[in-house]
Amino acid sequence: MKILLNEEQMMRTLRRITHEIIERNNDLSNIILVGIKTKGITIAEIIHDNLKNFANIKVPLYTLNVTNYRDDLKTKDLNIINDIDVSNKKVILVDDVFYTGRTARAAMDALLDLGRFEQLELAVLIDRGHRELPIRADYVGKNIPTNKSENVLLDIETMNVYINEVKK
Repeated sequence: MKILLNEEQMMRTLRRITHEIIERNNDLSNIILVGIKTKGITIAEIIHDNLKNFANIKVPLYTLNVTNYRDDLKTKDLNIINDIDVSNKKVILVDDVFYTGRTARAAMDALLDLGRFEQLELAVLIDRGHRELPIRADYVGKNIPTNKSENVLLDIETMNVYINEVKK
């Protein structure tokens, strides 16, 4: 596996995304961060802490489980509770790696079931291309063109982002 971003580079990238969020939003008090389970949560937590440190504001942070909204999974999880008040809020959806757009679509469907938000934006650490749906990220840490035979992985323990060739 090859390292795309080490911990220092990743943290610097997330600081830049946080500053972009601050610059693009006059009113941070109406924002909520929603991390897509599982690794989007870690990215959202870092952005959340950065917002607190850089703008002196603590925005609500939520976790979103999109399992039941995936079009590639046949089984449903009856124990999922997404209890998020999105009504009239600017929602910033956060994920680690943006690929086909299907996870983002599932997250949008889940959020729409929770209420009517004012606006929805997407923040991702890595955009690797290969979109299957017309969805784009508003905040991108790093664009990494990849082959479909490659896999991009955020290792939570080391906080490194890796790329490797998937064996078929």
